[in-house]
Amino acid sequence: MPEPRLKRFVEDIFRETLNAVDPERLVREALERRDTTIIVRGVPHRLEPRSRLVLLALGKAAAAMASGAVQVLGDRVDRCVVIPKSEDGKRAELARCTVIPGSHPLPDLRSLRAGHALLDAVRGLGPDDLVLVLLSGGASALAEVPRPPLTLEQVVTTTERLLRAGADIWLLNAVRRHLSALKGGGLARAAAPARIVNLVLSDVLGSPLPIIGSGPTVEPSDPGRALPVTLRQLGVWEEFPAAVQRLLAQPDEGSIRLPHVLQSVVLADARVLVRAAVEALRRRDLPAVPFGSRYTGEAREFGRFWATLAWTIREEHVPWKPPVALVGAGELTVTVRGRGRGGRNTEMALAAALVLSQTRDVTVASLASDGDDGTSGAAGAVVDGTTAEAVQQSGIDPQEALAQNDSATALASASALVVTGLTGTNVNDLYLALVDGRAGVTGLA
Repeated sequence: MPEPRLKRFVEDIFRETLNAVDPERLVREALERRDTTIIVRGVPHRLEPRSRLVLLALGKAAAAMASGAVQVLGDRVDRCVVIPKSEDGKRAELARCTVIPGSHPLPDLRSLRAGHALLDAVRGLGPDDLVLVLLSGGASALAEVPRPPLTLEQVVTTTERLLRAGADIWLLNAVRRHLSALKGGGLARAAAPARIVNLVLSDVLGSPLPIIGSGPTVEPSDPGRALPVTLRQLGVWEEFPAAVQRLLAQPDEGSIRLPHVLQSVVLADARVLVRAAVEALRRRDLPAVPFGSRYTGEAREFGRFWATLAWTIREEHVPWKPPVALVGAGELTVTVRGRGRGGRNTEMALAAALVLSQTRDVTVASLASDGDDGTSGAAGAVVDGTTAEAVQQSGIDPQEALAQNDSATALASASALVVTGLTGTNVNDLYLALVDGRAGVTGLA
């Protein structure tokens, strides 16, 4: 089956965009080692001769971030623990580090081992010691230590119910923080009185530090007082284990202060992703418009909106005259009703393809920057006006596939999936709409 006409063009744009959020380079550029001082984005942190420097990296970008730090800090690192998503963390630069891949999106025994390794690494530190934490999205599942008396199984059950119900990252991680001895500042409390500096690659819109990776080394921001009410409204409260319900219903413990957390720097987020894509498109002589970086909501509904917006521009030439590209970013959710294969990006793309079936001059892409979209086995997909028909010709009803959350199967039949493998970075999802690409634009004609 022929692939969407501009799929290769979009893949080139995506690869170039990801270079702008390369975690290894970002960390390397943020750090400087000068005699007895570690400088982080211009802020000096002095190390005494007997001070210990502990390096902790956790999340989908952990391996690359740790590699960048080790290149700068070298043999000054006394302890190093890296918690990536897969074995890709075992590279030459990390030979001095303990690398423990965790599990995602649900924690398992590997995640439990990883969580305890993080706590062990910060035990016994003093006020002259420095802990450099390299945090990226995915850390919430990759490393876990359940808060007593909870079991790992109870945490997994709760997380699974929230994911299937389409809970957004704010609610999901608010619950995770209350169920964990590691999250919500737990790792920072275990490291006290050692000084802590955080370098963060954000996968949460707006980059709120307590939400990214569930905030293991920052002060929690919300008391969680309304969690039971919110969870009942979502329809999942009664599905939680009784021990989880009791913990979430406990009175607030008051504000938590972590004065030994000295600095937190967000290296990149979805806004950087959008700017990089806009620049990559403009370098190819395609006018490009940054069009928001905080999109949330149901993936299929956003797919219909994004495609309709592009189609309207194509037909009415407002508010921009084609050719033009719209660039956005965000993190959508999927309420799982069927048993199909897919993720938020493939579901968005399939919904968009159904709208685009009436036009031939619009291409839509929805792509996960980490290369891992749900159960799709892909980063996402590129669709155009031919995609829905191609799915139909393969023997799959695209409407039924969408209803059954089987978007990846449907789009695979139309050669629309974009498969990158794990990219080693994680700054939300990229949305593109290329309008009237055949109007003589370099690289598209």
